[in-house]
Amino acid sequence: MTTIERYMVPGQLEPVSHYCHATRAGDRIWVSGSVGVAADGSIPEGTVDQFGVALNNLDAALRAAGGKPEDIVKVTVFLTDVNDRAAINPLRQDYFGEHRPASTLVEVSALVMPELTVEIEAEAVITGR
Repeated sequence: MTTIERYMVPGQLEPVSHYCHATRAGDRIWVSGSVGVAADGSIPEGTVDQFGVALNNLDAALRAAGGKPEDIVKVTVFLTDVNDRAAINPLRQDYFGEHRPASTLVEVSALVMPELTVEIEAEAVITGR
């Protein structure tokens, strides 16, 4: 039987509902939606800066569960303005490099806090290393 492990990552936004930052079952990891709230509680104004913080938060949760960026097989990005896709794309390319995950990008009317403009969630599979 596979054990389910749940991770709360120090320095990340405390969940605003009943969830954890990441969950691992066997070789699979699910990272909850990560937003652009820094460890000190600050939120950058621009979407690109928020995306950078959210990506760092996602990475910290992924690594807490034993994963790395190249293990991500699916990413979903939620933007309050789909036109910001081109602006955040260079950060995505830097993070994933040659390891391109399956991806979905969706425009939403709002996120959990009114000042947030982007949220990222991911699924990863740990392969033999």
